[in-house]
Amino acid sequence: MTLLDSRTAPRAAPESPKPASRGAVVLRDLGLGVRFAAAGGREGWIRTLLTAVGVGLGVALLLLASSVPHLLDERSAREAARSETRISDSPDTNAATSDSSVVRINATSEYRDRTVAGYLMRADGAAPVLPPGVDRFPAADTMVVSPALKELLADPGNELLRERLPYEITGTIGDAGLRSPDELLYYAGSDTLTPAKGGHRIDGYGDSREGDPLPPLLIVLVVMVCVVLLVPVAIFIATAVRFGGDRRDRRLAALRLVGADIRTTRRIAAGEAMFGALLGLLIGLAFFLVGRLFVGSVEIWDVSAFPADLVPDPRLALLIVVAVPLTAVLVTLVAMRSVVIEPLGVVRRGRERGRRLWWRLLIPAAGLAVLAVTGRTNGYEPVNPFAIASGAVLVLVGLALLLPWLVEACVNRLRGGPLPWQLATRRLQLSSGAASRAVSGVTVAVAGAIALQMLFAAMNADFHRATGQDPSRAQFAAYSEDVTGDAATSTIERLRATKGVEMVIGSVEAYATKPGTYTDDEIQPTTSLTVGTCATLRELARIDRCEDGDSFVVHPPGSGSDWVDETARKGKTVLIGEGMGPKPFRWTLPADAPTVTGRKDPTGQIHWGIMATTGALDAGKLPGATIVAQIRVDESVPDVAEHVRNTAIRIDPAVRFVELNSVARDRQYASVQTGLQVGATAVLLLIAASMLVSQLEQLRERRRLLSVLVAFGTRRSTLGWSVLWQTAVPVALGLVVAVAGGLGLGGTLAWMISKSVADWWLFWPMVGAGGALIALVTLLSLPPLWRLMRPEGLRTE
Repeated sequence: MTLLDSRTAPRAAPESPKPASRGAVVLRDLGLGVRFAAAGGREGWIRTLLTAVGVGLGVALLLLASSVPHLLDERSAREAARSETRISDSPDTNAATSDSSVVRINATSEYRDRTVAGYLMRADGAAPVLPPGVDRFPAADTMVVSPALKELLADPGNELLRERLPYEITGTIGDAGLRSPDELLYYAGSDTLTPAKGGHRIDGYGDSREGDPLPPLLIVLVVMVCVVLLVPVAIFIATAVRFGGDRRDRRLAALRLVGADIRTTRRIAAGEAMFGALLGLLIGLAFFLVGRLFVGSVEIWDVSAFPADLVPDPRLALLIVVAVPLTAVLVTLVAMRSVVIEPLGVVRRGRERGRRLWWRLLIPAAGLAVLAVTGRTNGYEPVNPFAIASGAVLVLVGLALLLPWLVEACVNRLRGGPLPWQLATRRLQLSSGAASRAVSGVTVAVAGAIALQMLFAAMNADFHRATGQDPSRAQFAAYSEDVTGDAATSTIERLRATKGVEMVIGSVEAYATKPGTYTDDEIQPTTSLTVGTCATLRELARIDRCEDGDSFVVHPPGSGSDWVDETARKGKTVLIGEGMGPKPFRWTLPADAPTVTGRKDPTGQIHWGIMATTGALDAGKLPGATIVAQIRVDESVPDVAEHVRNTAIRIDPAVRFVELNSVARDRQYASVQTGLQVGATAVLLLIAASMLVSQLEQLRERRRLLSVLVAFGTRRSTLGWSVLWQTAVPVALGLVVAVAGGLGLGGTLAWMISKSVADWWLFWPMVGAGGALIALVTLLSLPPLWRLMRPEGLRTE
């Protein structure tokens, strides 16, 4: 080919670029959405921060919930580490001793409704074992205390507590020896404590035995508590990622004008939401870490924790990190399906097809069906926690989905009324979805709380048992094993002389056995022995005539007195305190001792056996005896319980002091109820924050409209009332849904555990809480509302 031909020949067309892969296109669009969220100017950053703060609040609470397993494990581990390893459970002076063994006794008491745990200890040798958190064994008349107890003792208003614990403080207990920062605990040294006075020997600390498993009824409660506390958080996060949706959609319409298709705009919106969610994860982590620093100084419902215990479970934390951005993307894509974004604008405010009801009813119905298929339990059979959790989640989520239909159906029928009411209802008619989302967390939380309250009420009888105690006859009972010399007489006299004490039923109790030799297959006849004054014995048995020096044989009411008569043989010898000391005390029951019938004492115990007045038998010579004082007080005297406790502890530091109640509560049940109260408080605060952030976001979106209304002469009070009605109407409808759904869920759960609903009207407190949230959010949103109504709001760029 010649040079001319090469110059005139046509050039080859350049190769067209290969189209990008679908994955690359998706990543490019998501990245563009992230850029818009991060570099969208002041408006963009405000919108992103609103989303991030909303998500961050939810993430912080989820991280807190994921830390509960580690917190409980650490708390249980510290409690097990300080549990004693006993050598002897009985006051046996011949129990093995060593250079490291310790004699100690539980000296726990109550002070103004708070438990002050304590132990008296005496070392057997030069190297006694130390409880966790204690560096040096306390010498006699000194003690080491927890920081919370040290602070309480230093308070000027606690003279009665200082009087009860007159020991010199020589140290503090470290965190390793405490269940929680606010625990009141002390270890006091004694040089007089012996096994004969109720002490027992230990040779170490650390109990590897597992605690009692939760019964099936409590498992149902725990599962429901977790569902009720966490579902509102998940709904709140899903709501937070939709903050600022109106402005975002108008900006996406501009992208359609320059050639972006619908799928591209949806992916860009998903990228913006994902960036806000990722930023919310960081903010939530910051909230959690900062709040963790102060958790030791916060006490809610008498519960606190060490900051080091709040460590999220790695698997749950990973689930949160993955689920939150994924939820943001999915919620955004679903929300975009109901919006038509065109190059010339956004079609959102036009007359839409009404929301469909049938599929919204299917979800809670499916939840109730799951619970019904799971079946009933009688309280002892194992339960399936996953089925219970799944059914409850479906019911609660279904209620949240039902609320938008109800709000739209109701507000579209509202007409007329005062001007604030018309402004509020018209705004709700134009944008009922945003109002429904804002209160969906309230609906779910209230519905779950109502169901739980019904469950607690139905289970109340299983975990609250009648004790048979009679607080009208005596409010307290004290038990002391120091019965040497005249201790019994002086104990009762000093208790009677205490401020506020009206009467003391004081006696000395021991066991009497029939003498003789018995094989391993034979049971030695035994009965109780009670020594007291005539006045005391009349409180314990139906005695007509009594003089000092008399004795009685007491039969239980009804039949069953043969066992008593086999030991209490009139004119024969009985052994008192056999096996409780070096040798038993021998005493002859008078032949003329009358037979009487026993009666209940204030503690609910029916007395029978042998009763003797103080002139017939010297109580100070009875081995293994116990002083029992049942005390009636004048409850109008301030701190009367503390005065009585102080007297009892001065008499015997190891005294066991109990308050008499007609009903006893199960401790595990009380712990679950306390956990619900703590969690419900946190969720209510989160919901209040959610509604406030949503309200502020909606006000910011309408600031130009608010400024126009003010410019045309609308009163600020009118706008303030309109904001109140805009919050109150959806919340009122949400509470209606919550009450209906909560009663249905609670009734189904009560049916599952074979219980009947005790009270169908217990939802009123939760309705009151919802009303309080309305007032709180409205009051907090008024200052921003006044600022948004300034004339500067009419400026535009």
